[in-house]
Formats: sequence, structure tokens, C-alpha cells
Amino acid sequence: QVQLVESGGGLVQPGGSLRLSCAASGSIFSINAMCWYRQAPGKQRELVAAITSGGSTTYADSVKGRFTISRDNAKNTVYLQVNSLKPEDTAVYYCNAILRRIGERYYGDYWGQGTQVTVSS
Repeated sequence: QVQLVESGGGLVQPGGSLRLSCAASGSIFSINAMCWYRQAPGKQRELVAAITSGGSTTYADSVKGRFTISRDNAKNTVYLQVNSLKPEDTAVYYCNAILRRIGERYYGDYWGQGTQVTVSS
């Protein structure tokens, strides 16, 4: 089994910061890309940021310059530093990993349960 567990969400005032974490655990052979998605009420889930195993990153235009994705390959953990938060950043943030389990030949798509980020004064 594989689990992705997010943490670090919460209520923050506009302009504030948070650091989200997502740790993958279980029978993992290797992890390719790790991503953060978010879904606001009444909206589709959208990709926020992604990082490859080699450290290449990509960001949604709406978060460039404010959010930073990073990962610790030794810990199978991905982080999202979110700064200068705006009310429109309010959403459930989901961790996603493209990984290969021990004993399997192919990579699969795995999701965490989500962590709520609310930006409000």
C-alpha cells in the first residue's frame, strides 16, 4: 500500500504564508513527479505546481512568484511554500505523486486526502 499524507493547511490572513507538506510512504520503489493541485468550491481541480525527480519545476500562472515547490527525495516528501496569500487561494490543496510500487512494472497516479487552506481576514 501507498499513502500520501498532507499537512500544514489552515486559516491565514491575506498576505500571510503557510508551508504545506506531503509525505509518501509504503511500498515505494521510485517517485517520478510530485505535484500540488487545488480545488475551490464550485471549481475544477487545477494544477498549482509540479516538480520532477530531478528538481525541474512548473507553476500555474496565478501562483508564480508567490508559491515555491520543493522536495526531499530521501524522505519522499514534497513541500509547497505559499506566500502573499490571497482570498482566491482558498481551496483544498491535494498532493499527487506519480510513483512505482515495489514489485510493479509501471508508474501509477496517487493522491492524498487534501488539506484546507483558507485565506480570510
